[in-house]
Amino acid sequence: MDLTDAHVLVTGASRGIGAGLARAFAGAGARVTPSARPSEDLDALAAELGTAAVAADLADPAGRRGLVARAEQAGGPVDVLVNNAGLDLTGPFTGMDEAALEHLLALNLLAPMELARQAVPGMVERGLGHVVNVSSLAGIAALPGMVGYATTKAALSHFTSGLRADLRGLPVGTTLLETGLVPTAMRTSVVGNPPTDAAFRRLYRLGLLTDTSVERLGAAAVRAVRRDRRHVRLPRRAWLLPALAEAPRRIVELTITGVPPR
Repeated sequence: MDLTDAHVLVTGASRGIGAGLARAFAGAGARVTPSARPSEDLDALAAELGTAAVAADLADPAGRRGLVARAEQAGGPVDVLVNNAGLDLTGPFTGMDEAALEHLLALNLLAPMELARQAVPGMVERGLGHVVNVSSLAGIAALPGMVGYATTKAALSHFTSGLRADLRGLPVGTTLLETGLVPTAMRTSVVGNPPTDAAFRRLYRLGLLTDTSVERLGAAAVRAVRRDRRHVRLPRRAWLLPALAEAPRRIVELTITGVPPR
């Protein structure tokens, strides 16, 4: 997909991975609409990119409702939707309260599903589009203290597979971005839980994981959309586990070849 002057909506864009993705797509020639909860960081990024931000709290149904339409009012039809907004909820599962779990599920899973539901019909009608869902290696290998977060990311990965199956034969692509730790504020929060930190330290000592920079992640996402790649897995040394987790989905995909998706 040619990103020159394409309109890209990036959620969770006020800082961290989201801000990095917004800058990467802007650097590729796209017109980027950043979205996140209202903040000075969001306003500053919009000013840096020379665009208008669309503020929304995606954990709130009112914030999700009509977000794609609001982005299109600001910047025209959305060609690429980057579902990045998310949060971690690290710690003992039984110590989490109901409201925190509902907030986690709403932001990490319901929001990307709902925004894809809003954006994809227009992409199909225009004959061009792409959905990028930012998942995590935690979605295939849960560590202690990450049960809630890992569950949402596993579900997001499976949703992406199902969306791809529904879109087979249509001019809309999907990319699932699965990554390990990225040096952001979320990383600091995740390793603030001692059992989670100990698990990551062992994986790092064994050479199975390493940090992935925001810049590398952004460049990989841009390449994936340009080349219509279905997966981005970083760091590359960790490719085997997500590939094994994806195998059943691919086997089913091959098995039902020829079955009409619509």
